Amino acid sequence: MTSLGAVFRPQLAPERLRPVARLADDAGLEELWLWEDCFREGGISTAAAALAWTERVRVGVGLLPVPLRNVAITAMEAASLHRMFPGRAILGVGHGVQDWMGQVGARVESPVTLLREHLLALRALLSGERVTVDGRYVKLDDVALDWPPEAPHGGVLAGATGPRSLRLTGEAADGTILTASTNAEGVRTARRLVEEGRAAAGREAGPHRLVVYLLTATGPDAAARLRAELTAEGVEAVPDLGVAGDAGAVAKAVERLVEAGADSVVLQPTADEPDPEGFVRFAAEEVRPLVPGPR
Repeated sequence: MTSLGAVFRPQLAPERLRPVARLADDAGLEELWLWEDCFREGGISTAAAALAWTERVRVGVGLLPVPLRNVAITAMEAASLHRMFPGRAILGVGHGVQDWMGQVGARVESPVTLLREHLLALRALLSGERVTVDGRYVKLDDVALDWPPEAPHGGVLAGATGPRSLRLTGEAADGTILTASTNAEGVRTARRLVEEGRAAAGREAGPHRLVVYLLTATGPDAAARLRAELTAEGVEAVPDLGVAGDAGAVAKAVERLVEAGADSVVLQPTADEPDPEGFVRFAAEEVRPLVPGPR
């Protein structure tokens, strides 16, 4: 069984988030995911607002680019969300889009090294540890949170694409986020690489959550919109990528990813989705009943 979610894409203005979040909550959708894409909405501010406007839906941020954030700030903001909204915030970090990082003077020589250092320090801080570290990029001197999360919070997820990053998420994160450019075979490969990283770090015990975005289009022009977005992303040649059609077709695509190893599938509308509220309602009321329930 798997969790099902939907994305509020940052191509939408921030003021559009409130009705979408409330609809997701009222319709019974399990997860609503947000992105911190440069130079659109901030991930923590939008997550806090969405959580405050709702009662039960889990809100994910996938992901926060670590070159933009001191790890202490990430930990402080994450801990605040976990304490104010226990069990409902899901936070993922990543090394960010390198061109964007270069635009703001935050690009580093070794993004994988930075991500590893950030993950290890962030997880330690959120566990209530006092941390001193003198890494290549992350430097902390006797730092501990006054208000670490009180309850289990699901850990820290990390975004990854290539083999090195995927092994790193197994080594240093509690879950992995895969982009919508990942088909079922890509999920199988990612799961294998993550497990290799977990084994190398002696972390085989316990779950490691795999979240996968699924590019989804529905409605009379669904196939054309899906095709246009795949072409724009340069992944039109990847087999079985994305899905266009009715709830039955989408549910089958979700099931293929679940069978390949996904724990959570997040429906990602096309950038030109004409009805974001309708898309969330479609996910919750039409697709969700056709997919096995959450783990």
